[in-house]
Amino acid sequence: MANQKPNIAVIGATGAVGKVFLNLVEERNFPYNSIRLCASERSEGKQITLKGKPITVELVTEKLLNEVDMVFVSASTQVSRDICPLAADLGCIVIDDSSVFRLEPEVPLVVPEVNKADLKNHQGIIAIPNCSTTPLVMVLNVLRKIAPISRVTVDTYQSVSGTGTAAVTELKNQTGNIVNDKTPEVSVYPHQIGFNLLPHIEDFLPNGYTKEEMKMSNETRKILHDQDINISATCVRVPVFTSHSESAHVEFDAPIDIAAARNMLAAAEGIKVLDEPGKNLYPMPLVSTGQDEVFVGRLREDISKQNSIALWMVSDNLRKGAALNAIQIAEELISMD
Repeated sequence: MANQKPNIAVIGATGAVGKVFLNLVEERNFPYNSIRLCASERSEGKQITLKGKPITVELVTEKLLNEVDMVFVSASTQVSRDICPLAADLGCIVIDDSSVFRLEPEVPLVVPEVNKADLKNHQGIIAIPNCSTTPLVMVLNVLRKIAPISRVTVDTYQSVSGTGTAAVTELKNQTGNIVNDKTPEVSVYPHQIGFNLLPHIEDFLPNGYTKEEMKMSNETRKILHDQDINISATCVRVPVFTSHSESAHVEFDAPIDIAAARNMLAAAEGIKVLDEPGKNLYPMPLVSTGQDEVFVGRLREDISKQNSIALWMVSDNLRKGAALNAIQIAEELISMD
């Protein structure tokens, strides 16, 4: 596919990630020969304007997949299970946003700033990491160049858009109800999310962790090609619309200089250091939403543990956490020899 304009299909084009993906297609002038937009029966027939031209949303079919070269999937896990292998068997390159294939040995799990070389090993399907894994591995990949990493403890504060459009609507409605002294309706989450925090993202497992927390651990090891890093995550849903925040404590096998870490992070592709706490400058969801970079700040030595640092990072979960990562992968594939 080197330097060729692909015929592409976007499955889940009307969802939260799909909408951002189409915005990025325009923003980055992504090269394509033709584009098909697919969604569920509920959205079939809708018109979406892209680059000034209306495109009709359609259902994905085997005939459609036969007419495209590259497929972006950001829908339900069941859609990914059904569509991705079929599209790959028909000769398409599939870039999938679900968790279905991430840990399959033959499927590359890719963040281009970290492990784009893994794209050469794809067999039709390429997976995108969890939206909280992506910023973490980007930061860890830089820091491990200073000294080997032995352990990471990370707490995430994840926005409702990570769940989907229904969760965004529920937070809006609950907020309005609460400030007007009305009882909030609860349907998307097991508890009210408005003015509340939920230490519960996805199902709990027998080891006490959630699926989301184990995703971060297992995906990080796979992307970094390092099975020796010990990772413990606690994932929390917060009443924020967009952008995920993370507090990380990173332990190394040798002493690490904070100034060197800050300089290397500042020079890294896709990372922006915002770390002037004396001026109240640090990463926040309000700063990162709508931006492509992973914002890093609050860098400091961890006074509780030798050879350790603490830091804070924030990124737009719909952009770098999903849609941007997908389009960057596609751009890499097009440019590959």
